[in-house]
Amino acid sequence: MAGGVRRAPGRERGAAAVEFALVVPLLLVLVFGIISYGYMLSFRQAISQGAAEGARSGAVWASAYDASQDVQRRAAATASVDEALQSYGVSCSSGATCAVTIVPCGTARCVKVAVTYPYGSKPLTPKIPLVPLPSTLTFTSTARVS
Repeated sequence: MAGGVRRAPGRERGAAAVEFALVVPLLLVLVFGIISYGYMLSFRQAISQGAAEGARSGAVWASAYDASQDVQRRAAATASVDEALQSYGVSCSSGATCAVTIVPCGTARCVKVAVTYPYGSKPLTPKIPLVPLPSTLTFTSTARVS
């Protein structure tokens, strides 16, 4: 034999199993972290879209501005936000906080919708270790009353 070290056959029999056991937890955290973060980003987009739709819906409630219609404008805006979030099982009355206000903007009036969701205390997916998620998701949208 020329200078090589020979290993006894079968000494590396369990090496693949040990390596697999060491790598699988990291792989699972990575995969489930991607899923969890992706779902949160999807929900974040739904909140953004809900705020925009709520502001638009409240702004176009009637053709001319009438202060007596503010209650209906707020109701229409809240209903639009609820519709945008319903596929996640969230609404303005359960989970999210929705604030609809009629504010002056220049010489006109605007509908301002702010949607806040406490994602840190009410996550939509199980918490995954080492995956940082935001504690609160907040979006605001404003539309001019036509």
